[in-house]
Amino acid sequence: MTRQRSTQTMKPATAAKKLGVHLDATPEEFRAGVVSRDELDALQAEPPEWLRELRANGPHPRPVVADRLGVSISGLARAEITEPLTTAQIAAIKEEQPEWLRRERNTRAESQRAEARLQAEKSGNKPAR
Repeated sequence: MTRQRSTQTMKPATAAKKLGVHLDATPEEFRAGVVSRDELDALQAEPPEWLRELRANGPHPRPVVADRLGVSISGLARAEITEPLTTAQIAAIKEEQPEWLRRERNTRAESQRAEARLQAEKSGNKPAR
């Protein structure tokens, strides 16, 4: 006798995070219920228009904003950017190149170099310079 598999579901906030979109910008029907693993897979495989639009133009959640700017989420907080940003707003910041952006990009790069060095030391390899 085989057991029937239960359908895995998640809250809309979790699904939005996995999709890389800001929950408040999603349609009401998405926010109203639960999302099954199969539904999430279908959204990722063939995104509907609303999801393509959000991914392209935003508003984007902090992890996406940080990634597109090349800084950490902590760096966004230090720059007092706490609200979701649109693609146009991100482009404007990149074009302006404010001091905080240059500083945070340098901080992130240093952090990544240190992490790579630690990983190399763990594996017994010499770090790249």
